[in-house]
Amino acid sequence: MITSPAFSGKRYGVFGLARSGLASVAALRASGAEVLAWDDGPAAFEGPLTDLNTADLAGLAAIVVSPGVPHSAPIFARAKAAGVPMIGDIELFAQARADMPAHRIIGITGTNGKSTTTALIHHILKSAGRSAEMGGNIGLPILAQDPLPAGGIWVLELSSYQLDITETLACEVALLLNITPDHLERHGSMAAYAAAKQRLFAMQTAEGAAITDRASASAWAMPGGPAQTVIISDDVALSGQADWPALQGPHNFANARAAVAVVRALGIREAEITQGLRSYAGLPHRMERIGSKGGVLYVNDSKATNPDSTAPALAAFPATHWIAGGKAKGEDLDALTPYLADVRAAYLIGEAAPLFRRLLAGRLLTHQCGTLDRAVSEAAKAARPGETVLFSPACASFDQFRDFEARGDEFRAAVEALA
Repeated sequence: MITSPAFSGKRYGVFGLARSGLASVAALRASGAEVLAWDDGPAAFEGPLTDLNTADLAGLAAIVVSPGVPHSAPIFARAKAAGVPMIGDIELFAQARADMPAHRIIGITGTNGKSTTTALIHHILKSAGRSAEMGGNIGLPILAQDPLPAGGIWVLELSSYQLDITETLACEVALLLNITPDHLERHGSMAAYAAAKQRLFAMQTAEGAAITDRASASAWAMPGGPAQTVIISDDVALSGQADWPALQGPHNFANARAAVAVVRALGIREAEITQGLRSYAGLPHRMERIGSKGGVLYVNDSKATNPDSTAPALAAFPATHWIAGGKAKGEDLDALTPYLADVRAAYLIGEAAPLFRRLLAGRLLTHQCGTLDRAVSEAAKAARPGETVLFSPACASFDQFRDFEARGDEFRAAVEALA
């Protein structure tokens, strides 16, 4: 795990004991810190708990809060009144950097494409023989990983929730993929959401490189300094996409362009980049081909948690039986309109099913299925050889599932259970 003498002898609160919270507790204690741990719900935690909603917070160096805890939670107001910083595990990692072997950090944020681009950058670096690991909003909690050897590269996917509670993470390379409406119930406005994303660049030093596309730079006032700003050019062609089996479709072309801009900034050679693009295998739950049954292809795109991230999947697969729904993030499906012509029917689940049925009325045949296993069963009965059953929810998972991984696993299980 990652530890630091900077934490020794101090007292911290840790609020939220899921994976990153448990890793924070372990890293702080291993560093010689005293930890007061709490979770408002059940937690797989061994040891005494201290209710930070009522405890005296005086003297705490900081409270490490789970990114999922909204700023409206009482703990934020209590911490502010006590003069205690509210930070996340990424900030602890940033504070530990001085005690780790010399390394570089790539930070990736944006609304859509973060995970694929993060994993692709990591894969290109690894396949080129570089010492690199992923963290942040992907893979193992960052503090649960071991420090990289000198010259190593951390590739961090960073959500707006994580950036909101990070103060000093100075990435050598920072990438903004895009900003479209998402998490507005948390941030309150697009301006506030964009500001959270832009924190990634505000923390950079003069030696850093800030990379984004022209549209994001124009719309969201990307910094001209202190970091160097690199615009991903639409004119730069990447040949050979037909040879990248896990990177098909225009959205993955955009992800690949962004990844290439990052690894070029790190000095990776063109031949190494080409090999990495060809050998990249893709991510679970992101347009993941589960397999074919009776000539019907089944695709797990559970990671598509909003309409903008579902659009590329609908564009990639013709003759689609689309399973969608969950906890809606908005009141429209406008991003999907250009891609509905090839959808045979929609099979709707979860809280959003009535809303989606209303929004799709007159444009698409819909079936109210309620649950995922029923949707898979009905779609399988209707699909014909050469067609695709696509699970791309365009919604969050939290109405029926713990997270998008659990939701995708259930889809896979339902497909495997088909006769």
